[in-house]
Amino acid sequence: FRLSSLIGHISTCPSLIGQCCQRHPGSVDEFQEELVIRPLHSGDIYASFQFRTLWDTDFLQEGQKVSHYRLFPKSLGQVLSKFSVRELHISFTQGFWRTMQWGQPFIPSPPGAELWVWFHDTVSDVDGNWKELTNVLSGIFCASLNFIDLTNTVQPSASFKPLGLGNATDHRFLRYATLPREIVCTENLTPWKKLLPCGSKAGLAVLLKSEKLFHSSFHSQAVHIRPVCQDEQCTSKAWELRQTLNVVFDLYTAGQGKKAFRSSIYLNCGKTGELFELSPATPLLSQAVVLGDRRTYSVFDLTRAETFGQLRSLNLLLRWKGDGGEMLRPLLHAERYVAGFGLQTGEIHTVIYNNHPYRAFPVLLMDSVPWYLQLYIHTLTVTSKSRDNKPSYIHYQPAKDRHRPHLLEMLIQLPPHSMTEVTVQFERALLKWTEYTPDPNHGFYVGSSVVSALVPSMVAMSTNFTQDQPLFSSFVPVKEESSYFVRVYTEPLLVNLPTPDFSMPYNVICLTCTVVAVGYGSFYNLLTRTFQVDEPSLPLAKRLANLIRRIRGVPLLT
Repeated sequence: FRLSSLIGHISTCPSLIGQCCQRHPGSVDEFQEELVIRPLHSGDIYASFQFRTLWDTDFLQEGQKVSHYRLFPKSLGQVLSKFSVRELHISFTQGFWRTMQWGQPFIPSPPGAELWVWFHDTVSDVDGNWKELTNVLSGIFCASLNFIDLTNTVQPSASFKPLGLGNATDHRFLRYATLPREIVCTENLTPWKKLLPCGSKAGLAVLLKSEKLFHSSFHSQAVHIRPVCQDEQCTSKAWELRQTLNVVFDLYTAGQGKKAFRSSIYLNCGKTGELFELSPATPLLSQAVVLGDRRTYSVFDLTRAETFGQLRSLNLLLRWKGDGGEMLRPLLHAERYVAGFGLQTGEIHTVIYNNHPYRAFPVLLMDSVPWYLQLYIHTLTVTSKSRDNKPSYIHYQPAKDRHRPHLLEMLIQLPPHSMTEVTVQFERALLKWTEYTPDPNHGFYVGSSVVSALVPSMVAMSTNFTQDQPLFSSFVPVKEESSYFVRVYTEPLLVNLPTPDFSMPYNVICLTCTVVAVGYGSFYNLLTRTFQVDEPSLPLAKRLANLIRRIRGVPLLT
């Protein structure tokens, strides 16, 4: 297949396709972009775009005000400053990432919309800032984030830690929410592209064509903002804006600016010549350790003229050589489903797989369940290999009807090569008739469970977070060489609730109107109608005789 048939045709000259905004003179603001292409064992193509903008400022310091923006989008900068945001992570995903068929993604995300924010410790009214922030972000990204309120917001105590500078452990300044039913469309992609320094007019962003991106099996776009160090000694700080877009293409259905500081395409080629033949070949090869596995990538540097050749365009042609053997199973995988029958009670099953042959490791499971599913925590069971597995840490915050959801966090030790099942029973609540959605028989969505873990690595990991390395391998900082951090999301649940017959009010209205019309109409007629005695008319012969008599002036016949 040709890559250009999937994500667009790069037909501009090297001075355009590698162009966008570079380091700004007089500052260390810079912009980087990368595209990673990974052929999957299922025959699909995984394309991961990453755009990184570094902003050399620290407006969280007292008295620090920012009025001039270079590469960083002003709309987000003002949001961070106004609401005292330390970290912001937001994603919009259409489809579900199939871990067992595709492996682990570079940056995971659940179906629908996900938003989690760390506020600065000087914020006094966190809930107020959170409510205003969701409304502002709803306008920026043209999404339904304004439906996030206290009924679907939780404060995780251990599952979500800051990914940037700072060791914030006070979860009072953390808010997390999901909208599993959020639909992602072009109206969300357009404002996302406008956050780039040059929009979609230059660089890799010219490939982001809506008709191609949304005709795919999986699509996820995200924005991550956090403070980072600019050197290994952390003598200077900066704000990092990382925009990611991950797409899985199904092969069967399937401007002007300043030159960028770095613009590259990474093609995951595995072992040379094992899966496919690449044309044109590139002499630039790079090795990176991603998700505990060392992989080899063919690198296309879009800032070099020789990358495009005489035709001044770049077309990548892959010829498959076979099935490529079996895919390595991910070391950590999770799934969830609802069991039971009827509309009164049920049971939530969360299954976590540890596919490592001989290493056990702990995982942190977080569940946020809406208030209308009343959990029975005394029925909570955790089993591994048909034996009870007692969690070493449990944090549970019960729900309040129409105010907040359930929050359950557990630290569970997974035995090697095992399947661990977590079950809990619940009872369905009966909502008010005004609380049902327009299509209540479709069901109600429950957000994905979140599984966080430090998974043993097959190869040594680099702990230098600030060195020059590909963007897709440097999002989560590594603190140990022998393990790497993984976050896995399960499927969202679709639960049916007891639903009244909404056609009954219509029937009652029709019957009531009929009774009123017939009864009141008859009674009104009786009250307002006047009655008169109608005398019988004379026969025709008498009427003619009376006519003659009237002419002659004689008395009329009676």
